[in-house]
Amino acid sequence: MNKTIGALLLGMAVLAWGCNPTEETPEASEPSQAGRAARSEDDKIVYAIGAQYGKNIVKPLRLSEAELEVMLEGIAATARGGEGNVSIKEYGDQINEFLQARAAAGAAEEKDKAGGYLETAAAEEGAQLSESGLVYRTVQAGDGPSPTATDTVKVHYHGTFPDGNVFDSSRDRGEPIEFPLNGVIPCWTEGVQKMKVGETARLVCPSEIAYGVAGRPGIPGGSTLIFEVELLGIKGK
Repeated sequence: MNKTIGALLLGMAVLAWGCNPTEETPEASEPSQAGRAARSEDDKIVYAIGAQYGKNIVKPLRLSEAELEVMLEGIAATARGGEGNVSIKEYGDQINEFLQARAAAGAAEEKDKAGGYLETAAAEEGAQLSESGLVYRTVQAGDGPSPTATDTVKVHYHGTFPDGNVFDSSRDRGEPIEFPLNGVIPCWTEGVQKMKVGETARLVCPSEIAYGVAGRPGIPGGSTLIFEVELLGIKGK
């Protein structure tokens, strides 16, 4: 396997374990199966590993039912040390091209789905559309100072997809976060600088200034993200 493929697959595997703690656990969505009603704790852990792998690595590939069956054959053939009947080395470059093509197709699909939402958000009263594509709207005004890109800020936030599904929320966890403003996605770096301490704002972030084509665990590539952000403070100010 060449280094490019190895690094890509290793990165995908690492991402599989980076699930959002607010998401539904694999056990909660476990299908009922005859003879498997009483699972051991080890069984549940192994199931959870498979569920995470499926959700964060396999799902973004948008495999057909037939393709999924073929993938499972490949896993079964090599999981115990076998070589399988297809050479990984021979198909290394094609694996890379396949992964990139599926990721690009998925991202394009997500962007198409969100196009109308971005237009509607930009047309809302009080909304500001920046050159980057950020749609910014004040929900509740604040009267404190505004941060710069090099400041560390403290915020509460609630993140959803255009369909309203929540992907992350400090409010749901009941604990605000602090971070350097130049160390997050460009949408936040730009948008939070527009805010004043005490303000709550809505940031609509197209994928180009969020997580791009690659996405991240729980966020498909090409996704438009909506954040409601409350700026609680600026470190040292």
